[in-house]
Amino acid sequence: MAAALPGAAAAAGQDEIIVQSTTSTANSGFFDQVLPQFEARTGIKVKVVAVGTGQALRNAANCDGDVVLVHAPGAEADFVAKGLGVRRHPLMSNDFVIVGPAADPAGIAGMRDAAAAMARIAAAGAPFASRGDDSGTHKAERRLWRAAGLDPDPATDRWLRELGAGMGATLNAAAGMGAYALTDRATWLAFANKADLRIMVEGDPRLLNHYGVILVNPARCPNVNAKAGQAFIDWLLSDEGRAAIAGARVHGAQLFRPAKPQEKTR
Repeated sequence: MAAALPGAAAAAGQDEIIVQSTTSTANSGFFDQVLPQFEARTGIKVKVVAVGTGQALRNAANCDGDVVLVHAPGAEADFVAKGLGVRRHPLMSNDFVIVGPAADPAGIAGMRDAAAAMARIAAAGAPFASRGDDSGTHKAERRLWRAAGLDPDPATDRWLRELGAGMGATLNAAAGMGAYALTDRATWLAFANKADLRIMVEGDPRLLNHYGVILVNPARCPNVNAKAGQAFIDWLLSDEGRAAIAGARVHGAQLFRPAKPQEKTR
């Protein structure tokens, strides 16, 4: 019999938690593969609310949820610094890619400098489908615009189409309008309606995509199921959990790389 996980015994009888998470972990099928292993191991049921990172953090700040699993390290650090979360644990990573139509009107295919590619898209006035939802992906997009020395405004830069939508819906829109988009690789791998979209830019270190997991602070939110939530975090960070993360795949491709113990993010 496997050894008990830290917190698992204490969580007995407290058998459900709410995880505020991102659309990428849901759209990619990651949770469908990983959560059954945790639930079988502990008997704790997990309900996932899949929204953009910004909304997930706001929901948790309103005491709606027990655990946050998102991908915006700066916003996560701020969440903890404000006393809204107990501690941020580096969990896993993958990367972002810039996708676009095969015709490639901005001429960015094969570039490795993501900011330069974004500058070319803007200069060409080529359609760009933006999540526009304060998600982790949207925050990464805005960092790339800033790195390119740009601050596009959809009110005046009509080529920028802010959708206020999740990753899957944004990719659907990009496919329909022949637009470029920034997406996490996991969602891209699982996305079925690619039409003529192709990966155009990848491999820039600025495209690294780090995920963290945080227990919502029970001292501030007494409704938080702290024991079961911590059991979930402990399992994700355990050898068993890290193996489950590494084993989550779509079409044979690994979705996320588990963080090494105590791995730090930029």
